[in-house]
Amino acid sequence: MKIGVIGGGPAGIIAAGFAGSRKKDVILIEKNDKLGKKLFITGKGRCNVTNSSPIEDFFEKVMTNSSFLYSGFYSFSNYDIMNLLEKYGVKLKVERGNRVFPASDKSSDVIKALNRFLEDNNVHVMLNTRITDVIYENNKFILITENGKTLIFDKLIIATGGKSYPATGSTGDGYYFAKKLGHTIVPLKPSLVPIEVEEEWVKSLQGLSLKNVTLSGWVKGKKIGEKFGDMIFTHYGISGPIVLSMSNVINKYLNNKIILKIDLKPALTLEKLDERILRDFEIIKNKQIKNGLDRLLPKKLIPIVIQLSGIEETKSINQIKKEERWKIIEIIKGLPLTFKKFRPIEEAIVTSGGVSTKEINPSTMESKIVPGLYFCGEIIDVDALTGGYNLQIAYSTGFLAGMNV
Repeated sequence: MKIGVIGGGPAGIIAAGFAGSRKKDVILIEKNDKLGKKLFITGKGRCNVTNSSPIEDFFEKVMTNSSFLYSGFYSFSNYDIMNLLEKYGVKLKVERGNRVFPASDKSSDVIKALNRFLEDNNVHVMLNTRITDVIYENNKFILITENGKTLIFDKLIIATGGKSYPATGSTGDGYYFAKKLGHTIVPLKPSLVPIEVEEEWVKSLQGLSLKNVTLSGWVKGKKIGEKFGDMIFTHYGISGPIVLSMSNVINKYLNNKIILKIDLKPALTLEKLDERILRDFEIIKNKQIKNGLDRLLPKKLIPIVIQLSGIEETKSINQIKKEERWKIIEIIKGLPLTFKKFRPIEEAIVTSGGVSTKEINPSTMESKIVPGLYFCGEIIDVDALTGGYNLQIAYSTGFLAGMNV
């Protein structure tokens, strides 16, 4: 039996390798000149392989169709991929938030190990081969390559990824194939993506990083989510780990006006912050307010906080009234930003949307519409927060496809 796998990312590699381990004749087809191009850039080039949290905790990190992944996560867990990589010589380490990385900090080590996994299971890899069409005829899958060649398979696994990071090959080809073969494509949206805001003053903060702050999202005065960690200001708005995670919450509320608030001092209550500011003010009471927050805030942020609090920046600190001081505290504990839009899907880490989970058997990843057709990875309408969870979705769904094809 001849099995074709389109897409040489983590889902496709795992699917092809496990199909090969069952003595199947497997061909893995990749449009790039090497496998795992997107894997190469994950975790800023270090490859956040997975997360070491208990597998039952993964479901709350999956933002779309988490129950669909029950069989996948338990059939091939985070510890299964960790054991596989260690078997092929990749030593691993666990960092903050239980993120798992190669000890070498080199994503290339992970890709080399996965290549050896494919070799050991006799998977034939075709690089620089772009599939332009898929035809299902007489229970066979006929694949047409860009240069007009025809490849025929008994079974087919589509693991072409989403539409994020198109430079890595994720250009949405698989959605076209899936739709042509009769599947519903849930509309695509960027997920884990930087955010553009309305406020013009963010441009003056470009490049400013904030550590250990809290970002919250609000709709009609109700908090819709909150993230703690690091972020950065850009010329268009905000980015960084907690912003990417918040984008996954926000994309469920895009028809509403969304306000974002940054708590610059989450460890301090309003009262403690007031005490801290009073102590600082006492030391420099004859200075102007624009020079009075140096001990508390990054220099770039001070004029913004003063501007938003409505206080004249040249006002002397000893003339600041209690209600003015509390206005400053209010801004520090909730620096407001107005959500404008997400950056383009091409800048997103993952794609939300894709092949409807209603049309895929969650235990095998086989299509309920076309027998012998399987899907795995980002092409399916599942997505999760940052921290290694999206890669685990790729491995787990790839494993089921490979073991059942």
